[in-house]
Amino acid sequence: MESKIEVLATVKIQNSPDLYKIVDCLNRTLKKDDLMFGLALDEKDQNQAIFTIYRT
Repeated sequence: MESKIEVLATVKIQNSPDLYKIVDCLNRTLKKDDLMFGLALDEKDQNQAIFTIYRT
């Protein structure tokens, strides 16, 4: 059984120490709707974060 993860949207935003709290809340709240959220630092600019929404 394969699980397919589809990227729905990606956006670069200003990095903030509390962004992970929002992503964690979204993941906990919308897991049942087959949505997953990711957050990563931009490799080229550590002041930018990359926020991604996935459908699982």
